[in-house]
Amino acid sequence: MVVGSGLAGLLVALRLAPRPVTLLTKTPFLAGGSSDLAQGGIAAAVALDDSPADHAADTLAAGAGLCDEAMVRLLAEDGASAARVLIAEGLPFDRDDQGVPLLGQEAAHRRPRILHAGGDATGHTLVQALVARVRETPSIRVMERTCAVDLVLDEAGSVAGLLANHADGAWVFHRCPRVVLATGGIGSVYLRTTNPPEATADGLAMAARAGARLGDLEFVQFHPTALAVSPPGDGRPMPLLTEALRGEGAVLRDGAGHPFMLDEHPLGDLAPRDVVARAVWRRVASGEGVTLDLRPALARAGADRFPTVLAFCHESGLDPCAAPIPVAPAAHYHMGGVVTDADGRTSVPGLWACGELACTGVHGANRLASNSLLEAIVFAGRVARDLSVRMDADSVGGRPILAPSSPFRCPVVPRVPCAEAAPELAALALELRRTMYERVGMARDQDGLSVARDALIRLSQRLEVLAAAGSEGEGGPEGRPAAADVLRWAELRNRALVARLITAAALARRESRGAHYRTDFPESTSPGQPRYFLTVADL
Repeated sequence: MVVGSGLAGLLVALRLAPRPVTLLTKTPFLAGGSSDLAQGGIAAAVALDDSPADHAADTLAAGAGLCDEAMVRLLAEDGASAARVLIAEGLPFDRDDQGVPLLGQEAAHRRPRILHAGGDATGHTLVQALVARVRETPSIRVMERTCAVDLVLDEAGSVAGLLANHADGAWVFHRCPRVVLATGGIGSVYLRTTNPPEATADGLAMAARAGARLGDLEFVQFHPTALAVSPPGDGRPMPLLTEALRGEGAVLRDGAGHPFMLDEHPLGDLAPRDVVARAVWRRVASGEGVTLDLRPALARAGADRFPTVLAFCHESGLDPCAAPIPVAPAAHYHMGGVVTDADGRTSVPGLWACGELACTGVHGANRLASNSLLEAIVFAGRVARDLSVRMDADSVGGRPILAPSSPFRCPVVPRVPCAEAAPELAALALELRRTMYERVGMARDQDGLSVARDALIRLSQRLEVLAAAGSEGEGGPEGRPAAADVLRWAELRNRALVARLITAAALARRESRGAHYRTDFPESTSPGQPRYFLTVADL
């Protein structure tokens, strides 16, 4: 079973064909998650004047000393090969008149190595192409509007399957000894985010409740240039203004119109993303407006290169050709997640993870631009190869593929808050997101993190009270809770747990490094604190 229908989940399912796969997604359509919104491209050393070694060096520099060097080398080397395979398979990358893929440059890359598809609609273009292939693959069974709620373990601690709630409100135990989590990121834990509403940390919370080892949770990357036109907390993602704009010459300006980034870093507007985000944040937090001047980029690259950005601007009544447009930082990408090895295996037998959910060690304290889609592609392929070997061995050996390795206890259907609790659940969700943005965002300190920790504990306790007051027999068809009520509760339950885990990790790292900035510990220690790992038992 594969849970999640972003780039990583789709590729795992496709690479496993013709072996049988069930693909679960809670969205009402197959294409979901942040992959479909990704404007940035795929970083890969495919140019003649580039090399995986150079790509790895740039990745290590951005990771601020906390990358796993072996995994970074694997990402860069396998990434170049995987990108060439995708190009050869005919995926719709942007090309020049001779059919050669075009390469762009983004922040902290030493040379152009970014593949795009559909200009700044790379994620959507690629995901839609893969969705079409999934629909045409008979070995893949797709279940939409299906909320995966919890993993089920056998008595030996291995995966026996998962409990899910389906579109009709039915609770179903899916018996399966091999589960791949590819549920994406955690953006909706924060008040301002570029992520879609479904990015509610589901897979990370499920793995945590199953006892999986987690790592680098304190490192949350905020994109410095999200379009700041709608009120925060309205449930909609903030439109992202891609890094490629600054790669083509777009300039950040302060309230007086001054291009301030050269005052902050020698690379100016192409400085590492965390540096840019904090520089923008300081000005926005002080009440000073920050704008992004797109005119140099549009003049250099042409309007056709950025159709998504221009559509966002026009929908908001802005003309980027006439004046700079307002921006603010927003939660964008989580470097941490479920710790995996090079083949996507977690510490829980029978559980794999890939994509943004996974913590492979390639990002360290700060993700290099456009390495996220690459990570999804590389490790989805490795997960599929590892699973293929195991499934083929079972088939040849005649072992029963669906039988768990040891006895297990059938899952108990949880109590769910009744429909009348929806307003209070919405209020709790807003409180959680605001607490995380204000206390566990780009500027953190001991006092703020402690306040957040205590507030999140109280919030979790209130959620448990609401759930206990509910009943499995209330509401919905045939006496079941409605699927919408289950989804609302499950997402808040997941966000509450992951928010507490991120806060605990941020309290533990008493230094500033990469995307984690402590105003009470503003310097990076030397040689630096090691990577911080934890499980749910550490809360």
